[in-house]
Amino acid sequence: MKRTEARAPTSTFGEPTIRQRSEWEEAFRRLRRNKAAMLGLAVIVTLAVLAIAAPLVAPFHFADDHLEDNFTGPGSKYLLGTDFLGRDVLSRLIYGTRVSLTIGVAGATMATIIGVTWGTIAAYRGGFTDSVMMRFVDLMYGFPTLLLIILIMVFFRANVDPSSEGSFSLRETLRSLDLALGSLLFIFIGIAITSWMTTARLVRGLVLSLKEQEFVNAARALGASDRRIILRHLLPNFLGPVIVAETLNIPTYILFEAFLSFIGLGVNPPVPSWGAMINEGVQAMRSSPHLVLFPSLTMVLALLSFNFLGDGLRDALDPRMR
Repeated sequence: MKRTEARAPTSTFGEPTIRQRSEWEEAFRRLRRNKAAMLGLAVIVTLAVLAIAAPLVAPFHFADDHLEDNFTGPGSKYLLGTDFLGRDVLSRLIYGTRVSLTIGVAGATMATIIGVTWGTIAAYRGGFTDSVMMRFVDLMYGFPTLLLIILIMVFFRANVDPSSEGSFSLRETLRSLDLALGSLLFIFIGIAITSWMTTARLVRGLVLSLKEQEFVNAARALGASDRRIILRHLLPNFLGPVIVAETLNIPTYILFEAFLSFIGLGVNPPVPSWGAMINEGVQAMRSSPHLVLFPSLTMVLALLSFNFLGDGLRDALDPRMR
């Protein structure tokens, strides 16, 4: 087996020095050798660039309608055709990438922050604290995820009592903020409430196996604070599996948003979403199959790319592959 060493510039005495590669450098080298993972990464980066540069890349604005060209098939003027209002499908797909990637990345970020914090505290404190915190996790697992998200969105998006106008209302404030964020706030809240439990369980198991290791006991004996032990010794050792798990969970968050948009509880029109575009296309699928085909293919491409990248990260960060 090859040694994980790299030649560095010669020393002042003319002798070459040897620099030991870090685990993260070795993981990245293994990831680069995984063609499927790199292909998935390239697709994800391409989608991210398109989402960021949507106003510059998209041929039209997502809300521009050309009623005289409605239900037009793919052609030179509209590369992927138009929908029932004459809106360019390609432009709406590009703008819809913003919604899907934002939901996926934000969901993974929130799940990581909440799950890592919860699982680390539960495992590190142990005893009664651990029991109470993990029983709460078990309780949260009892709620159907999609049903809970739907209930949250229906509650906050329901019409406010007219008699409460002029007074401070948390629900009305959140509704206004939701509109300012493109109708994404309640999707964020729903995913944040329901997505962190698996990460918390994963982190708890990892911390329980690490906190009694010799290097942690040595740091504790030298007087290191709990905060320093967690941030400097525990976190770097369990962060890899968490990254892998959340990368593989991103397709789930994207599917949550697509399903909610498909049933009319996602982003509000005319903001485009892959799920909403599929819902609109189903109504005219026989006469204009491109309205369903292209959003579906784009979603499948994105989901497969995240799965390929997640599998590659899992292999790259596996200690047995070193």
